[in-house]
Amino acid sequence: MPRYVIRYGVMRHLGVFSARGRDSFLRGNRVIARTPRGQEAGEVLCEATDAVLAQMPPSPDGQREGGQIVRLLSHDDETELRRLFEQERQEFALCQQRIKESGLDMRLVDVEHLYGGERVVVYYLSELRVDFRELVKTLAKDFQTRVEMRQIGVRDEAKLLADYGDCGKPVCCNTHLSEMPPVSMKMAKLQKATLDPTKISGRCGRLKCCLRYEYDTYRDLQRELPRVGADIVTNTGRARVLAQEILASQLLVETEDGRRIVIEAADVLTILPGRGGPPPPDDDDDERPPRHNSKSGSHSRGPRNDSVTDSRREPISTHNRVEGEQSPPAPPATTDPIGDAPIEPTGDATPAE
Repeated sequence: MPRYVIRYGVMRHLGVFSARGRDSFLRGNRVIARTPRGQEAGEVLCEATDAVLAQMPPSPDGQREGGQIVRLLSHDDETELRRLFEQERQEFALCQQRIKESGLDMRLVDVEHLYGGERVVVYYLSELRVDFRELVKTLAKDFQTRVEMRQIGVRDEAKLLADYGDCGKPVCCNTHLSEMPPVSMKMAKLQKATLDPTKISGRCGRLKCCLRYEYDTYRDLQRELPRVGADIVTNTGRARVLAQEILASQLLVETEDGRRIVIEAADVLTILPGRGGPPPPDDDDDERPPRHNSKSGSHSRGPRNDSVTDSRREPISTHNRVEGEQSPPAPPATTDPIGDAPIEPTGDATPAE
């Protein structure tokens, strides 16, 4: 029985789904699948080969989310998705009204209504622990279905709402990233990126995820160069390293006669011991990124303005808050089944009789 990797949900969950009988699907096919949350629309990414599964991050229990592909998306399914999209707008407005009436310190970000109608997921931001039990009961009565409250962080908000980055391309967290990589100021400094917060911060107001992409290469190349402050011997005599040009494999050095010149790293004959300080650590430091107002704005928008047939988002919630990020301390909470960091406990309620 063939298996496929499917992306589904507004948070872009990834799962391995089996097909029925001899059904086969191609990349980009829109399907209706039975997920752990219920019946949802999703997009086929690829066949779940051993090589693909080896690159997919497993959940804490070692298992990957999955289910079964029910069918290809039909014209009737698309019509139903459009109806749900319009319904979500009304549910968002009603949810905002209920939050205002309850006086809770929380900001509504998005509302997701599953295709099968099994539940409505409410995504919100809050710096404090929120007792939303009464709110869940009220919303369950209004929506006549199960309501799930999910607290997210500012990076997750950008994942839901942001569109394009400074590079002119869609933001990484909303396209190819399946999890948020750890990013620290050390990575920006090593790559000699500007430290202007407005230029190295993403739509979420945190350090850009792309600072992580080339960091390992920079670090490997830097290990092959003499450290700043080290005394070296070249063909022309002794010198001291003042700076490194990592990608070019060049060094700015000061010679014994006080001249400052740029030399190739290959011209270094030997490195004299005793200078240059300790070697750089292998682990990332815990430096905090600069604070800066989120470009996505301090207000949440209404329901999603993306296409109703779009399933381009991936699983991430507060559990994806990582080292080097400035998210506020998480309140006492349970553990997200697909992450390893605490999030706000999910509040569920069935519709009132």
